[in-house]
Amino acid sequence: MMDSLNPSGDDNATANFDQHLDARGLHCPLPLLKAKQRLNSMQPGQSLLVWATDSGSWEDFASYAELSNHQLVSREQKGDEYHFVLTRGE
Repeated sequence: MMDSLNPSGDDNATANFDQHLDARGLHCPLPLLKAKQRLNSMQPGQSLLVWATDSGSWEDFASYAELSNHQLVSREQKGDEYHFVLTRGE
């Protein structure tokens, strides 16, 4: 499943990131909590790639981006994994 944030389905959106977080195997709410902690340690404008396997993370990351000053650049489902790219806001 691809999101409209990355309609082409290519990996170009995930090719350029400053940090990554492997949250595979973690259950809700841990993928989002770990991502929030990592984003808070980053500089504004830096990007974070997150890998998760919890199906709830699909909506969690979208909702979080809407409520925070961070941007959800892309999200994709690849098999049983979900890939998110977020950019830290100001």
